[in-house]
Amino acid sequence: MAKIEDYALIGNRETAALVCKSGSVDWLCMPRFDSGAFFSALLGDESHGHWRIAPAAHATSTRCYVPGTLVLETTHETARGTVTVIDFMTREDERSYLMRRVTGVKGEVKLALSLVVRPDYGSTIPWASRLKDGRMQYVSGPDRLVLQTPIRIQNKNMKSVAQFEVSEGKTYDFVLSWSRSYHAVPSPIKLDEVLRQTVARWRGWADRFVGAGSYSDAVERSLLTLRALTHFETGGIVAAPTTSLPEALGGERNWDYRFCWLRDASLTLFALMQSNYREEAGLWRHWLARAIAGSPAQLQIMYGVAGEKCLDERELPWLPGYENSRPVRTGNAASEQIQLDIYGEVMEALYLARQKGLPADPEIWAIQLEMLKHLEQIWDQPDDGIWEVRGGRQHFVHSKIMAWLAFDSAIRSVQDFGLKGPIEDWKTLRARIHDEVCLKGFDKSRNSFVQYYGAKGVDAALLLIPMVGFLPPNDPRVAGTVEAIEEELLEDGLVLRYRTEDGVDGLSRGEGAFLACSFWLATNYALLGRMQQAHELFDRLLALRNDVGLLAEEYDPRAKRQIGNFPQAFSHIALINTAYSLAKIDPPATERAKREMKRD
Repeated sequence: MAKIEDYALIGNRETAALVCKSGSVDWLCMPRFDSGAFFSALLGDESHGHWRIAPAAHATSTRCYVPGTLVLETTHETARGTVTVIDFMTREDERSYLMRRVTGVKGEVKLALSLVVRPDYGSTIPWASRLKDGRMQYVSGPDRLVLQTPIRIQNKNMKSVAQFEVSEGKTYDFVLSWSRSYHAVPSPIKLDEVLRQTVARWRGWADRFVGAGSYSDAVERSLLTLRALTHFETGGIVAAPTTSLPEALGGERNWDYRFCWLRDASLTLFALMQSNYREEAGLWRHWLARAIAGSPAQLQIMYGVAGEKCLDERELPWLPGYENSRPVRTGNAASEQIQLDIYGEVMEALYLARQKGLPADPEIWAIQLEMLKHLEQIWDQPDDGIWEVRGGRQHFVHSKIMAWLAFDSAIRSVQDFGLKGPIEDWKTLRARIHDEVCLKGFDKSRNSFVQYYGAKGVDAALLLIPMVGFLPPNDPRVAGTVEAIEEELLEDGLVLRYRTEDGVDGLSRGEGAFLACSFWLATNYALLGRMQQAHELFDRLLALRNDVGLLAEEYDPRAKRQIGNFPQAFSHIALINTAYSLAKIDPPATERAKREMKRD
């Protein structure tokens, strides 16, 4: 089975696909990120759905994105010749298209095509038939795929196959379209013009990026990835386009990440605004406002792409999982958890939106006031924490700090923008939470904050203490906490979220280093003035990206490979904001740290 880093992302901002370096599309959901997958070989084998176009003989393969785009170009070199395959996705007339262009570069290359369409995550065999114009169609219930191909396809053993030769200068175009089976069959489409338009759209968007110093290339690729994970219409940003890629190979830590987390709110908003993507930040803010609308007692930690609340979790027993990592899950039961940190993230995100000049929405402040009333009643209760543990609720220190941030953001919103609210009551509560955290969440014997009240161990989320302004970077407790995290959570120089051996999450032990947390450590080094260490760690993290600049959720320092859902928005958001910190371009962590040092 291919490694996770052997895949590249293509997408049309409604859904996405993963293309292996070998030439096989092994993951594709249609029509939306969270729809059922037609290709699920990523979580099983080729019989669960794939589309491969690759040399029939051994080949050496290299690839890259067309600069400033999500258009992928793979070069296959064989003993007899060289071909390139261009892969990209587009959306035309409410239909999704996956397009592949094969071009002969040198000599002659024999290629093999294999297409196995298996809707519903590899569980369904569709009805395959040939249209009058020679195209193939695959129908299953409400869904239809149509394959437009210049070569003759044979259908054998429930799959479509072909072999063909490509000589120098010869081009073959393949188009796979999705549409509703009860609508008219889409007309054939010419790839040439669509490819030019797709490249132009991506490059036009990338050209708006203002740069991030010496890290501009890495930040641009992360921004393009973030855009690919953003739904074109709703503004919702999925955490990843995949489900059940494991946090530990062969383990049970396999979750569906094709949803939108409130946890990412303020960091996402800042990354977009700082990079000159005001319109996209506004769309994300509108998604956020719609998602949180309603009773604050029903606030969830995550929602669907359009703000859906019902994300019921189920297991798919017919899929063996990536490298036998079971179970494969769809939906996410963590959506029903209580996490106090989301109140701080939402309040800070909406403060940043006002600070950065996004158009005002009078409804949002009314929603925020109701959220704060509810938070006043629950902030002192245990919760499930930022990492969505399933081992029972605790008084997590990070959760309390983010509750503090919620009231702090509300106070600043009144002071800076003239909004109305019980600011004196909020100040009293802010001070009370701060005092309690410093008393109950701090271990004097090791000069460090701890994971939860009464715990001895630490949590990488504590790295956010100076980044959200809870304490200034020059407070000795910040340096002490960083030192404790270095001692307890570093594995081969990268940061674990927490020690799973303690059993706090109710799951079997073991997972990789969490890449976002490792970026946070680099930011902390910068805030502490340890710039050489900050740059060294950041450069090492950049080196962990795959050959096309993508990062998963985690990295296994022992196996030396990426793990977890891929590509991961949170990892790329952390990359963007840390790059700004190191380039000293007004990162959010620096802004918040300055606020704390000035606060009365």
